[in-house]
Formats: sequence, structure tokens, C-alpha cells
Amino acid sequence: MKILNEIFFNQPLITALVTWLVAQSLKFITNIIKKREVDFRLLIITGGSPSSHSAIVSALATSVGFNFGFDSGLFALSAILAAVVISDARGIRQSAGKQAEILNKIIEDLYYRKGLKIKRLKELLGHTALEVFYGALLGILVAVLFSVYY
Repeated sequence: MKILNEIFFNQPLITALVTWLVAQSLKFITNIIKKREVDFRLLIITGGSPSSHSAIVSALATSVGFNFGFDSGLFALSAILAAVVISDARGIRQSAGKQAEILNKIIEDLYYRKGLKIKRLKELLGHTALEVFYGALLGILVAVLFSVYY
């Protein structure tokens, strides 16, 4: 039970998980408002705004800074982790999404010409700079709120 208590009261962990939940919920709610449709997949899939990857690592790094000091090794570790994840969300995964879009067009062309049945690739993989910014901002905001109220 001690381990469960430690996990439940681990502010950086809880802050990061709540931030992920908020980011995914914002995607879900935004879709309802914009497209007037309910898509529960948006609660778990990657891509879209705000970037839940950027949000969760920004929340984690900020919370670690508040809890252990912004001059601690733990903050340095979490800040570097955040930088790598944010860079990946913006760069590599976005490029992979563009490649998937092109491959899907090729697949459609082959399908209609030759009757091939190939499953479409997921195109919404990465994030725009604005989506990453909003995710990081959300993460920092939730971490600041948690540091005050949790």
C-alpha cells in the first residue's frame, strides 16, 4: 500500500497525467464544436491541437522544477526529455505524417486501377509549431496550478 500512496501523491506524475487528460479532452471537445460530431478516438489518438506529448512533458518538467528545484538534476533530466519529445512531435512525426499522406494517395491510385485492398496509413502523426506551443503552454499552466493547489 505504501507504493500506491507514493504513486498517488507523486505530484509530478499526477500533474503530467492530468495534463494529458486535459489535452486529449480539449481535442475531443474542439471536434464536437467544429465538426458537430462525437469521435471518442480523439481521447486516445496522437496528433491535433493541443499536442498532448508537448503538454505532458512540459507539465512534468515544470512540476519537477517546482518540487525538486529548477537547479536539480531531476529538472535537468526532465527538461532534456521534454525538449527531445517536443522536437520529435514537431519534426520527425510530422514528416512521417506527410509521408503517410503521400503513400495513401499512391495506395488509392493503385486500389482504383488494380483493385488492391491496402489499409490506409494514419496521417495525423505530428504537430504544427502552434499545436506544440499550445501543448507546452497547457502543460506549464496545469503544473503551475497543481503546484499551488495540490
